[in-house]
Amino acid sequence: MIVRSKAPLRLGLAGGGTDVSPFSDIYGGCILNATISLYAYCDIVPRDDGKIIFTTEDRGERFECTSRRELPMNGNLDLLKAIYNRVIKDFDLPAQSFELHTFVDAPAGSGLGTSSTLVVAVLGAFVQWLSLPLAEYDIASLAYSIEREDLCLAGGKQDQYAATFGGFNFIEFYADNKVIVNPLRIKDKIMNELSRNIVLFYTSTSRDSAAIIERQQKNVISNNTKSIDAMQQLKKQAVLMKEALLKNDLDKIGDILNLGWEYKRQMASGISTDLFEDVYKAALQAGARGGKISGAGGGGYIFFYCPDCVRYRVIDVLNNFGGKVRRFEFTKEGLQTWQM
Repeated sequence: MIVRSKAPLRLGLAGGGTDVSPFSDIYGGCILNATISLYAYCDIVPRDDGKIIFTTEDRGERFECTSRRELPMNGNLDLLKAIYNRVIKDFDLPAQSFELHTFVDAPAGSGLGTSSTLVVAVLGAFVQWLSLPLAEYDIASLAYSIEREDLCLAGGKQDQYAATFGGFNFIEFYADNKVIVNPLRIKDKIMNELSRNIVLFYTSTSRDSAAIIERQQKNVISNNTKSIDAMQQLKKQAVLMKEALLKNDLDKIGDILNLGWEYKRQMASGISTDLFEDVYKAALQAGARGGKISGAGGGGYIFFYCPDCVRYRVIDVLNNFGGKVRRFEFTKEGLQTWQM
């Protein structure tokens, strides 16, 4: 028997950063995101020889040990170990023997929610294999708890819920880890037009999102008015984006993205870079209506809204920066699991 799972990566279209505590606890946050046809994958193969083996097929990392109920956290694939440890602990299970393989369609630190999406995919595989009583909200919440509490990794909440639920979602974040996922009913032609008009560009750089997010958190704690006001404006941006999508008013999307670009950079230092500024300026000069840094910023992906046939001119310009344009489609499905 082989247990398989996949969970989609996401584009944060508006409101990014307002899902991070303590801002979301004090003021409430809201984000509009959508999942895309890039995935985190997990395979679990049960064994009967008393061994546990982890392999990250995209990164070439490996861990092996004798079967036990708690795996040592020593910097070697701790993300995968933490998931196993939490599953065994929370459900009071005996030690398992298995091999686990993972693969992610985008590099770590690229701004598409890769780490959180991988946690969701691995959790989903365990849920399928061990018949764990976890529904969508439970999986997303547990994934968040493993990353933020067990591993103490700084970050927000949107990625876990996007990967689990899938599709276009307007997600609200409140104190006490309260999250409300509002699925948006977007027509197929709108999804097709959006994926056609959005150019996703990988700058071939990565970043330490945790460091940027920690600076953002400190700005809220220290009551940095400029940073907090920028986050409030990004919440409004999420509402405007939701209305534009539901009303099929796609002409406004570029302007909404451009508005968010100005406020995003005010949240914390390091979000934008000289490369991002040059890329953004060149894309707008080529005809893009607006764009957005994907994720916390500092590196990774950036995307642009390019109406009509502008995308081809924008792609030509972006190719001069040495990165890579990545084709994608928006998806409706979130976490999927099965066994063969």
